[in-house]
Amino acid sequence: MIQLLPARILLLSILTLATLCGTVLAQDFPGYVVDPASSRGGLGKFYLGREISLVMGHQGADWLERPERIEQEQPDQVVANMGLAPDAVVADIGAGTGYFSFRIARRVPDGKVLAVDIQPEMLNLIEQRKAEEGVNNIEGVLGQIDDPNLPADSIDAAIMVDAYHEFSHPYEMIRGIYSALKPGGRIFLLEYREEDPRVPIRPLHKMSEEQVVREMLVFNLDWTETLDFLPWQHMMIFTKVE
Repeated sequence: MIQLLPARILLLSILTLATLCGTVLAQDFPGYVVDPASSRGGLGKFYLGREISLVMGHQGADWLERPERIEQEQPDQVVANMGLAPDAVVADIGAGTGYFSFRIARRVPDGKVLAVDIQPEMLNLIEQRKAEEGVNNIEGVLGQIDDPNLPADSIDAAIMVDAYHEFSHPYEMIRGIYSALKPGGRIFLLEYREEDPRVPIRPLHKMSEEQVVREMLVFNLDWTETLDFLPWQHMMIFTKVE
């Protein structure tokens, strides 16, 4: 009798085979394709078959703090499921207003959060809130579109919430995050589920599990787990192989 593999194991097996066959080689840059004529409203720039979306600017800060987000994205449960040590150093990549940074900071009282964003306006909002609330274990980091500006082997974990799909240089950003991770460090990547048409988000602001795995396998990252407790998002965990 033929035993059918669970869907995720089968997906990982297929993508791993593609890697071994040379379709996606660890640390080899797959390249970008610029094709404005094929754009669906994004940058007209494609990475491994995915069009990169436009960036939401600091003018949308209020949307990041909308009251409905508690129910829609369950941020406290997300942070609880990260399993962070009290002294962990965590990079919040695309931190925005610090919606997750401040929650993570409470979980790492002996550690710190590096709130990385490319928009100084967002970092200013975080600094204002730090002063108001007396929080001293969050450090703002001004990143670049192709570099998170994090020292090598400096972080235990990185989290990206609804941000990765907007990176104009995803390969360079993950390369920088990968370098910053300590051996055994983890990436928590949250994206709206492209597979679910009921998720009321524009198509380019969603990612499928298959696409995320394909892009993370460019680096020596182990697809450790996908948590499915969120109403709209994948919470995918990748570990830097020691």
